Amino acid sequence: MRHFRHPLTLLAFAGLLVLAACGRGGGDERPPEPGDRAVARVQNQTIWASDVKREAVAQGLVGEGEPLDVTSDLFRRVLDEVVDQKLLAREAERRGLDNSALAQRRLEATRERILGDMLVENVVNGAISDQAVQTLYQEQLRLARTSEEIRVRLILSRTRQEADAVIGILGQGATFEAVAQERSIDEATRYSGGDLGYSTIDVMPQAYANALRDAPAGTTVGPFQTEGGWAVLRVEDRRRESPPTLEQARPQIVRYLTYEGVRQLLEELRGKAEVEVLLAADDRQAQEPASAPAVAAPAPAAAPATQPAAPAPASKAAP
Repeated sequence: MRHFRHPLTLLAFAGLLVLAACGRGGGDERPPEPGDRAVARVQNQTIWASDVKREAVAQGLVGEGEPLDVTSDLFRRVLDEVVDQKLLAREAERRGLDNSALAQRRLEATRERILGDMLVENVVNGAISDQAVQTLYQEQLRLARTSEEIRVRLILSRTRQEADAVIGILGQGATFEAVAQERSIDEATRYSGGDLGYSTIDVMPQAYANALRDAPAGTTVGPFQTEGGWAVLRVEDRRRESPPTLEQARPQIVRYLTYEGVRQLLEELRGKAEVEVLLAADDRQAQEPASAPAVAAPAPAAAPATQPAAPAPASKAAP
């Protein structure tokens, strides 16, 4: 007996109905992509390696540009899901579930979504060149050179008196790390000697940023009050922020360029198209479609044992 590895989303199911409906004529045995490979056949319909890769990408199991080895356990698991999906789609067709008006509307909506994705792949993604990625990366490098990272250690106390005592102990020659482990109330850092690691001024709480803005490496700052207590800081190091490499930054840059490309494409298409929204801004009486789940009416409140008489309506002044 077969068991489903993962529950199917309605969107994935509808998408497969679209594909199944398009392939009723017997299917095309030509590889959909150059170098593609047939990996299974369900009732004379071929499943290609690219079909499995597309499903894995849709589930977020691999990235768009990442390889998926056909011999891997992940590939076999996703292949099994694609087979199950196609079997469900064929059974839905056999029962005529794709013939209703609602099914046709949902299938068309999925078809439009797929075509929109393909337009983005062809128009937007095709315009994202290595030169565009390199240009944006250099701009980010230029901005990063103006940022400075600071490595800080923290001793957090409950009161000003406790914080002053910490300053006294440090003045007697005790190491900051040892005092942090013994006296700091910040459980997240005390066992690492109060080490907060490297960060930039702009992401620090305002009280920390104000205290550290001009403090050189090797100095102790504080005590000053914060939301968590009274803080004493030691500036371990100051350095220019280390930017990511081009390869590290590439996925984020590509996502940004894709978003910008889609935004510009939609602006252009909306500028050419006639779009009319039929709902008024204050339309509060819109009815749910007949397919919407019914909302149970609230149960009437129990009447009190003795109901007070209703007040008489206020008399209206004659016009």
